Amino acid sequence: MLSVIHRPLLALALASALFPRSGLAQNTPAPQIESGLEKAARWKWQVEPSPAQDWGLALPATAVQPLTLTPAQQAAIPANTSFRPTTYVVKRGDALVLIAKRFHTGVPQLKQANGLTNDTIRIGQELVLPPPLPPSTPTPRAPGAKTPAKTEDDLATLTLQVFLDREGFSPGPINAQRSPTLDRVQQLYQSVRPDVADPAALARKAQAALPEPLATYTLRVEDFRFIAPPKAEHAAATPTPSGKHKPAAPKPTPPPKYADLVSVSMLAYRSPWEFVAERFHCDEKYLRALNPQLPPLPTVGAEFRVPNVAPFAIERAFVPPLQPVANPAEPVTAAITNYSMLEISRGGRLVAAMPLAIARPGLRGKGAWTVLQAIPRPRLVTNHEPLVKYEAPPRLFGRETPTPTPVATPPPAPDTLAAGPRNPVGIFWIDLAKAGSTEPLPYGLHGTSSPDRMNAQQSLGGLRLTNWDIARAVRLLPVGTPLEWRQPGLMPPSAAAPASVAQPAH
Repeated sequence: MLSVIHRPLLALALASALFPRSGLAQNTPAPQIESGLEKAARWKWQVEPSPAQDWGLALPATAVQPLTLTPAQQAAIPANTSFRPTTYVVKRGDALVLIAKRFHTGVPQLKQANGLTNDTIRIGQELVLPPPLPPSTPTPRAPGAKTPAKTEDDLATLTLQVFLDREGFSPGPINAQRSPTLDRVQQLYQSVRPDVADPAALARKAQAALPEPLATYTLRVEDFRFIAPPKAEHAAATPTPSGKHKPAAPKPTPPPKYADLVSVSMLAYRSPWEFVAERFHCDEKYLRALNPQLPPLPTVGAEFRVPNVAPFAIERAFVPPLQPVANPAEPVTAAITNYSMLEISRGGRLVAAMPLAIARPGLRGKGAWTVLQAIPRPRLVTNHEPLVKYEAPPRLFGRETPTPTPVATPPPAPDTLAAGPRNPVGIFWIDLAKAGSTEPLPYGLHGTSSPDRMNAQQSLGGLRLTNWDIARAVRLLPVGTPLEWRQPGLMPPSAAAPASVAQPAH
């Protein structure tokens, strides 16, 4: 059983020694601070494990009512609303191409879903509507240039993202878009897989291994143990030109305030969308674009279209054993490259790569460190003690000017950020030490509360990965694993690693 660990986080005096600021860090403007942490980011925090019994919420009856619609209700819903029907009755003037365009699908998909051998349809015929195609992403183009057909490109990118993720080379939140992170993990994967050194060969392998990059997921009652119930807010009535009133459109989940973060027993997902997006390693905006048929607050029985990855099952994230036992025959090593990627090797072969982001600007490491124990369900505690960076007192005519002694004030009551997937350090914290030491540093590897924004926002902690990636890293890193900081460069091609990395027991 883990004993209570009371460890200071982010003491800037120590940071100055361990993480010297580079010129680049000094010239880069500070990113936006994660919502609710605007003041908290200035305080010292301590990480502690939390009791297992605090993990999970009571199921609120009002939040788990099944989603049920009669065929008549489905047919009555206009296609341009936020809810998409699953069937459609053919009307005068309809054609397959028009129906496909209206419901964001394709004619081949419509024909396949309804067993049609030609384009002939008749008035009154009920058609099954297949799920929408992945949304295309417009890209800048030169004046006068034709708009490229992006759907096929997006599908190929989605297939590659899902394939690499399943192989243990995480592209970050999946969104069917090319990015520097995807390019980097693709290069890393190709560097240790000689059979796919050519991009075309990699695309063929991904397509053969993953003919369908999307899957479906139905929201379950037990999922709401990790989803905070919505606040009881009544939508105001809005007058129409006819003088009648109609309910206002549902508002998006408001960003949390500090008081919201410290007043709950578990920092759970703030909506079903967040839960499903993280479960399937997906960008939330992309998940919403894939599922325009769902209401703003999906309930039990709602069926999502999701990336076909090995799901991050938060309900099983802490099934023991967590960290593997070190095997001298195949030693595990790790490296942080370019301050942006965690690379894990076994027996000298790269087996996993995961995007990493610095939680606070200016944090830099060097040399060799050591991986220590993983702390599940971390919570954070603060006494509002400010981060203090040592500065030499000013000198006057060669002598130190005395500084007044501050007036003693009683310390405020400590605040606690409870454990949960929306804790700023996520669901796991992995202690780190300098090489040759077992004394944990104030910084560790950990998860995040904002996977879609962790590269753009400040937060608390040190070196953060997405929750699904930190859960995989824990299962790959034995206590005592050497961790090297290096800049930058790919590992040279080595003996082919196993075809895939075993997924953790979620």
